[in-house]
Amino acid sequence: MRILTIRNHIFHIAYLSILSLKISAQEAKINIQQNPKFEQLLNEKRKINSSITVNESYKVQIYSGVSEKAKSTLNECKQLFTDLDGTIVFNTPNYKVWIGNFKSRIEAERNLVEIKKNYPNAFLIKPKK
Repeated sequence: MRILTIRNHIFHIAYLSILSLKISAQEAKINIQQNPKFEQLLNEKRKINSSITVNESYKVQIYSGVSEKAKSTLNECKQLFTDLDGTIVFNTPNYKVWIGNFKSRIEAERNLVEIKKNYPNAFLIKPKK
């Protein structure tokens, strides 16, 4: 009886060994087709995120008040200063319009002079994180 179980074990081991030689890993080639609009959407998101970031940059605040006036001020500002990004930030109870994303204070002050021609109450800020 004991010999039969040993033979069975040897037979199963040999059978599994032969089978394992035939087994191979899956070989698949994946082809991902991405909608081109997805890349455009990602680029827009990156652009928006870079303009909203509040880090070590300086901004110019041109308005603080009610929502409707903040929106119209932002639209007007975007038409006047096409090269500057603008955002509306809500700090209770006012909506604030911030424009620009200046890396240095000198750059921000140079732009502030131009901005003050259209918005005399504009001032320089450095938002906290």
